[in-house]
Amino acid sequence: MRNESPTPSQNQEEEDFLCSVCEGLRSRPKTNPPKYFYDAHGSQLFDLICTTPEYYPTRTETDILERHGAEMAEMIDPSCTLIELGSGSAIKTPLILQHLAPDAVYVPIDICEPQLLNSTQRLQAMFPKLRMQPLCADYHQLPGHVIKRHAGKRQVVFFPGSTIGNCTPGEAVKLLKRIAELVGSSGGLLIGVDAKKSTGILNAAYNDSAGHTAAFNINLLKRMQSELGAQLDVEKFAHHAYYNDAHGRIEMHLVSRCRQAIRVGLESFEFEEGESIHTENSYKYTAQEFQKLARTAGWHLRSTWRDENQLFNVHYLSQSVAEPLKLAR
Repeated sequence: MRNESPTPSQNQEEEDFLCSVCEGLRSRPKTNPPKYFYDAHGSQLFDLICTTPEYYPTRTETDILERHGAEMAEMIDPSCTLIELGSGSAIKTPLILQHLAPDAVYVPIDICEPQLLNSTQRLQAMFPKLRMQPLCADYHQLPGHVIKRHAGKRQVVFFPGSTIGNCTPGEAVKLLKRIAELVGSSGGLLIGVDAKKSTGILNAAYNDSAGHTAAFNINLLKRMQSELGAQLDVEKFAHHAYYNDAHGRIEMHLVSRCRQAIRVGLESFEFEEGESIHTENSYKYTAQEFQKLARTAGWHLRSTWRDENQLFNVHYLSQSVAEPLKLAR
């Protein structure tokens, strides 16, 4: 058996994870960044969530991309450099890639390296003529110069899955501004955004009967144990998700079942019974609300595609007011 030492990058990732967890547990209320859901097991659990009958966003957005992918590709420029943020398993990506020109470039970016490499390998086999440049990184911290620019190619970000909803509106504006810097003044953004709808549909989507979302949430505690040596009892926490109508968002929490203390690193953190770690938000926007948010970040809405039940929207945005506007459908 080989005794392999962690690489400097692994050490840094672990240190960042520890710092983020401790900082979140010190705050009131206690929080944790949702990006830490996505280790290899968490990514597998999320893929299972997407197959549940309650979780409508994946199948609804997939249907929109299937029906309008060719039109989307034409609008963003079939020969562009397509940069996908949080590419994950990239299940929906072929619905756009199949309509791009052979000289297009695809740059998937994800924080989970095993899944990133696996999905890139699968996509390269499907589209052997496309150049693919996978990048393992946290896109929230990505410096623009990391993306290799190709002369004469327009840079377009593909951001499906309504991941923008994990940001508060203020954070979303900052991220949209960062994307604008990343692609430049001639760039574009193709983004999936979950729409507001009945509380019943929303609550069911984040509390699936198979328990995959609960396992996904609890997996964060298991990561803390295995990677940070956290001293805690997973069974003393429960998954809780609900729609907060006042804020227009789903909230996910890990709720303490009893009064307890957990230890992470050199620190101990006290919990009262019913106290929680707020692990994720998922904001929902009407098309008009998101258009207003995007405009604050310097983006102009060019087109919107939606499903017949108006559960989900895919928006195409550009930084140029001169680019043709197409009516929403």
